[in-house]
Amino acid sequence: MVIDESHISVPQVKGMFNTDKSRKTTLVEYGFRLPSALENRPLNYDEFSNKSDQVIFVSATPNDEEIKLSNNEIIEQIVRPTGLLDPTVEIRPRLDQINDLMNELKKQKDKNERTFITVTTIKMAEDLTEYLKERNFKCAYIHNELKTLERSLILNDLRRGKYDCVVGINLLREGLDIPEVSLVCIFDADKPGYFRSDKALIQTIGRAARNQNGRVIMYADEMTKAMKIAVDETNRRRKIQEKFNKDHKITPKTIIKPIYDDLKNKASHKQIEEVMRKTKAKGDKFIKMIEDLRNEMLEAAKNQNYEHAASLRDLIIELETQQLSKTNK
Repeated sequence: MVIDESHISVPQVKGMFNTDKSRKTTLVEYGFRLPSALENRPLNYDEFSNKSDQVIFVSATPNDEEIKLSNNEIIEQIVRPTGLLDPTVEIRPRLDQINDLMNELKKQKDKNERTFITVTTIKMAEDLTEYLKERNFKCAYIHNELKTLERSLILNDLRRGKYDCVVGINLLREGLDIPEVSLVCIFDADKPGYFRSDKALIQTIGRAARNQNGRVIMYADEMTKAMKIAVDETNRRRKIQEKFNKDHKITPKTIIKPIYDDLKNKASHKQIEEVMRKTKAKGDKFIKMIEDLRNEMLEAAKNQNYEHAASLRDLIIELETQQLSKTNK
């Protein structure tokens, strides 16, 4: 069995059982479900683990448990076929960080390169976005309150140059490997929390590793243990990559990645809304659109274009959820 992104997948397996049990136990205790409902459940982690004698954990930041289970038999895949290096990391004081950020955004704009900015709260993401817009920067924000369809449209617009930068909280989710992004700015890098842990910081730093000019700026007033681990690990990997490139005469090149249409047949966001508006009266149009998207998803997976397939999967779920909510009204 191969477990991809194991630093996320393994905790999710554990969480599914615990969450399901907690929810159903409450329902049974208050008489909303029969006790037999507890038997209809996901596997717990021990049951899941016993399903396979051999497991390969795949992750850029494996958890301690995966390392222990592997008996420290770790195979590192650090060098890239493109020769791209892990980005340089610079730490700057939080004082005057907004003005410093705007100076960097001007440089990025002159180079026609994009920027990710990560903050710690939804309110800060929204406020910073508005502040930058008022100063003539093309900016948008993404967070978990935005629907999948909206996130997909924003990220595609970032790649096309409609936006100079995107502000977010969680830059660890799939679909954020964007080659046009050469700068990642991390606000409050020294604040405690999951998204400022060493593993999360390493993952966030990696968002600038798809561009040959990749670099990261951390705004912090002190060097936390998590920051030091993340910076040291990034520098370690970068040295290995530089040596490999030198030994094999490889020149780093930014990856080339097509920008997919937001929907099949180049349907625009307005066209999607128009189809959704008419689905109650003409359900066949909606069914046909979903079929086309599903076929495109399967074709992308067949061609091993898994990122595009995943984005189409999320889009299908989003559209079906919207349609269901309309039907239930």
